[in-house]
Amino acid sequence: MSVRQSLFEPSGGNALGDSANWIVGTMLGSVATGLCVLAVAFVGLMLLTGRLEWRQGVRVIGGCFIIFGAPVIAAGLMGLGQSQNAPVVAMPPQSQDLGPREELPQSDYNPYGGASLRDDRE
Repeated sequence: MSVRQSLFEPSGGNALGDSANWIVGTMLGSVATGLCVLAVAFVGLMLLTGRLEWRQGVRVIGGCFIIFGAPVIAAGLMGLGQSQNAPVVAMPPQSQDLGPREELPQSDYNPYGGASLRDDRE
């Protein structure tokens, strides 16, 4: 929650953008997933009992694919409208010369030494 400096200052959110994000979240969220699962199960049951034509069953399943694939489809269509001749600028990776690594001290830790080993030195 942001604190406004003045009562006359407008809130920082974009109402149309926030409502569009809410609709997308609802259409692609767990509610829509549950409804599509129920729709596919119902269509399958109706197809098995012979009460529904194949064409209508494929239409329902295709609609579920289109709803959940809408972001990918929209991104592909928006990519068609962009210029393909735009130069691609690749930045070379920045590397740091760290120099040689210093020697590490010898460790006295033995993961196998402990209660599981016999000590016959006595």
